[in-house]
Parts: sequence; C-alpha cells; structure tokens
Amino acid sequence: MASDRRYMGFINYIEHYGLTRKHFDKDKNENVKPHNSWNSDHKATNWLLIYLQRNSDHHYKPNRRFPLLQNHSSADATQRTFGFVVMATIALFLNIWRKMMNPRVRKWRAMYYPEIQDWSRSNLASNPAPR
Repeated sequence: MASDRRYMGFINYIEHYGLTRKHFDKDKNENVKPHNSWNSDHKATNWLLIYLQRNSDHHYKPNRRFPLLQNHSSADATQRTFGFVVMATIALFLNIWRKMMNPRVRKWRAMYYPEIQDWSRSNLASNPAPR
C-alpha cells in the first residue's frame, strides 16, 4: 500500500513538476487548463501506459475516456522533452532533472503567467487546496 502511494507520488512529480494554477483568493484557483500539466505524444509510451502522455487532456476534460484523450500541441500545453519512461529515469537523478526541467518551468511561468513575479507561495506548495 505504501509503495503504491510512493509510485503515484513519483508519477505526479513527473507529470506536474513546477506547474501550478493561478490562485485568486482564499478559496478559488483558476480552472484547470491544458498547460497546467506536462504533455507529450510518444506512441510507444502511450500504448504501454494507456495514454499517460496525454495528461493535459486528462486534467482538462476528466470525464473523457483514456482512448479518446486528445494530444495538445505546444501552443496549448506544456510539452515534455521525452516520453514518460525516459523522463522517469532522468527524475531519479535530481541534479540532472532540475538542470533540464527548471529552465522549462521558468519559460512556462513567463509564457502563461507573466504578471506573477513572486512564485514563492507556489514553490512552497502553500496555495490552499480548492474546496
């Protein structure tokens, strides 16, 4: 049971690393959009992991069945460099992971939330969970 939670935490780490939604007030966050999770479309990994690569659409349209999940282009969703298996392997080496991902997170922040200058609340995961 504990190993299942660690595994899911590892997947969530890779799927959402550094990304957040805008926080409006004490009880309201921005609605989920495709750019709020990492997306990619690598056929072999999609077949192996049941369209896990289309994570952006899974969050954007949570009622959509896995085989019908859409791939969002880089114009609409944040894209991973490699498929999930390669990204999971890289994530095991935190220095390499951060060196690769942190510039991408900074680019994402500048692209989608240029008005936010202080990301310290998001970095500490201190935004309240929506009700």
